[in-house]
Amino acid sequence: MRTLKRITVFSCILASALATTTVKAGTNEDLQALLKQIKEDRVTESKESKSREAKFKAEKDQRQALLAKAQAELKAEQARMDNLKTAYDENEKQLTELKETLEQRKGSLGEMFGLVRQTANDTKGVFQASMVTAQYPERMALMSSLAESTALPSIDELEKFWIELYQAMTASGEVSRFDATVVYGEGDQAVKSVTRVGTFNAIADGKYLNYSAQTGKFEQLSRQPESAMLELAAGLENANDGYQPFFIDPSRGVILSLLVQSPSLEERVQQGGAVGYVILALGAVGLLLALFGYLRLSYIQSGVKKQLKSKDVIRGNPMGDIMQTYQDNKDADVETLELKLDEVIMKNAPKLEKGVGFIKLFASVAPLLGLLGTVIGMIATFQAITLFGTGDPKLMAGGISEALVTTMLGLIVAVPLVFAHTLVNGKSRRLIQTLEEQSAGFIALHKEAEAAR
Repeated sequence: MRTLKRITVFSCILASALATTTVKAGTNEDLQALLKQIKEDRVTESKESKSREAKFKAEKDQRQALLAKAQAELKAEQARMDNLKTAYDENEKQLTELKETLEQRKGSLGEMFGLVRQTANDTKGVFQASMVTAQYPERMALMSSLAESTALPSIDELEKFWIELYQAMTASGEVSRFDATVVYGEGDQAVKSVTRVGTFNAIADGKYLNYSAQTGKFEQLSRQPESAMLELAAGLENANDGYQPFFIDPSRGVILSLLVQSPSLEERVQQGGAVGYVILALGAVGLLLALFGYLRLSYIQSGVKKQLKSKDVIRGNPMGDIMQTYQDNKDADVETLELKLDEVIMKNAPKLEKGVGFIKLFASVAPLLGLLGTVIGMIATFQAITLFGTGDPKLMAGGISEALVTTMLGLIVAVPLVFAHTLVNGKSRRLIQTLEEQSAGFIALHKEAEAAR
């Protein structure tokens, strides 16, 4: 390789010399200079080659030393691995012997400790779902330790386990107050004084609470039960001793949660939609007409009774008009008097029957509007079935609620309106009958007077 490089350099120098010779032919000094340059380059290249050769030998010796060192380390690690394997086998043998010795010494206690772990695991789930844990949160750590431990429990741990079980039984039958975190509103929370009634219910600030096992906190029910239950809850919370009445949910909040989910009267009406509001408005107007008509007829009836008790004519009531007509037509014949009295009755009859027809109309229209709401609700239900199918009943609940609520409202409005119409119409009929009876009496008196003449 070095010979090829020298030939290449020499060829380049010779080519350069020949090129120079062509330019300066016949000059001996240039040839001498070229020869000198070649000798100097040869010496330089020889030095560089010897330097590279020495470097390569040094690197070879260094790699040999590194290889020897690595082989020595490998041998040492293999020896160490053999020692560790021997120690591992001895430890495994010793561990097996110790386990056998432990099983022999445990005897029947092994079954007891297994039962303790199983009971602790079951009790852990019960404690986690119990609101008593909010008052004694430290008991969960002991249950987790006993349930997850692979070692034998100590006498102290068994005693603590027994104490926790006894405390849980005691707490289920006592009313206790303690401070705990209560979540209310839109996720706001604060530390409040909580009154716990056994493991059934808890209240704070006169409101019922629900215990969340996931968060370990009390949550105030978004909707509270009726005011009577809240009053008893406030009374229990403010009491210091003695017996206090209180509503207890034996299902530990399940029944109470279902109770507060039932819609209120206002929500029931809202489920009826626009038709429901129309029915209620119609019922309100009908009842007002019935009340106004009954009071007006009662006032007229009072005037009629006063007139029947008095011999003087009292104007402003139908009976007074009849008496006045009779006195004004005493000299007329019977037929004329009868026609005059019938005219007075016919003139007062519309006043006595005023508004009675509208009450009957409202009583008849209310069920029809309820039927209309039923049809609208069923249409909405079938539209939901068409769009979403029958997989989710909640999508159909709105239409079914509207159908049932409007029917209910229609009947609720119609029934009292029917009674009101019967009451007002009966009073009106009785007044007209009284006027007719008195008119017939006046005609009979008039005939007797003519016969006497």
